[in-house]
Amino acid sequence: MSRAGLDKEPRDVARMFDTVAQRYDVTNDVLSLGQDRRWRRKVVDLVAPKPGERILDLAAGTGTSSEPFREAGATVVPCDFSLGMLQEGRRRFAHLPFVAGDGMRLPFADASFDAVTISFGLRNIHDPLQGLRELRRVTRPGGRIVVCEFSTPTWEPFAAVYSNYLMRALPSIARRTSSNPESYVYLAESIRAWPDQKGLALRMVEAGWGRVEWHNLSGGIVALHHSFRP
Repeated sequence: MSRAGLDKEPRDVARMFDTVAQRYDVTNDVLSLGQDRRWRRKVVDLVAPKPGERILDLAAGTGTSSEPFREAGATVVPCDFSLGMLQEGRRRFAHLPFVAGDGMRLPFADASFDAVTISFGLRNIHDPLQGLRELRRVTRPGGRIVVCEFSTPTWEPFAAVYSNYLMRALPSIARRTSSNPESYVYLAESIRAWPDQKGLALRMVEAGWGRVEWHNLSGGIVALHHSFRP
């Protein structure tokens, strides 16, 4: 099994991430030209963690995205469905309470968290709408959500350049940096198939979240969507 189809069979996608766990963060840094660090900082700023708050970081991978919440004084729970990612995360951040979990059936009680966030993982949930509903279920009333996901560039000439990069340059670079370069072909295809900024906002409202706002990063390559549980 080298890559997952866009139908996103959960076991296939999990195995795909298992194979890239060790070099996942390095490869992302190269492919994004270092922008992924900035994107993750923006997520933390928008979540605005407070000491004593309980935060769920879904699709946390190796825990790189979770550690800043702990440093801010919050209790963060990194959750992922890839056992390979969790193993690598526990090696790097042994102090974080990693939890194995499926985004469509989260292993947490209702209203367990003050805030929930997911970065570059919503696309990989078999049913993203159900994933958004589950995130709502485990968030307390008035709690907040921040979704960081690839999106649609807002400047049309740049959109064409970006599309070419996704389908040609990204897999080529991945062949030199990743242990499973074919998984990045899936990445490129899944990004192209993903809804634009407004489309994701509508899905979040359909899942029961309140008014959704979004912020474009890097010209719309990435968008941060945020809302609250009514």
